[in-house]
Amino acid sequence: EVRLVESGGGLVRAGGSLRLSCAASGFPFDEFFVGWFRQAPGKEREGVAIISSSDGTTYYPESVKGRFTVSSDSAKNMVYLKMDSLKPEDTAVYYCVANEIDEILGGQELQQTNYDCWGQGTQVTVTS
Repeated sequence: EVRLVESGGGLVRAGGSLRLSCAASGFPFDEFFVGWFRQAPGKEREGVAIISSSDGTTYYPESVKGRFTVSSDSAKNMVYLKMDSLKPEDTAVYYCVANEIDEILGGQELQQTNYDCWGQGTQVTVTS
């Protein structure tokens, strides 16, 4: 059974930093894309950071590029999201995701329909 358990969310002021963690289990970690989506109230889910556990390639949308950094530790089956220079518009529930690398076409790494495995989410609130 695939399990993704997030931790590390919380309340932070604009300009601050947070690090989210995700403990993954139940699948061959090195064969998967893993990473993070977010959903703000009234908005669609948005892919914010994905990493290939196979070769370390990362994918970000322009909205977070240069501020967010995704990383993974295959020895521990952990995924991390370091968020710097946080803005109020980063406020959202952040979800850890995973799916097999072979099932995702190039250029579609940040599309939510490509991810079958989701964590329960962790709230991140950025105040101005």
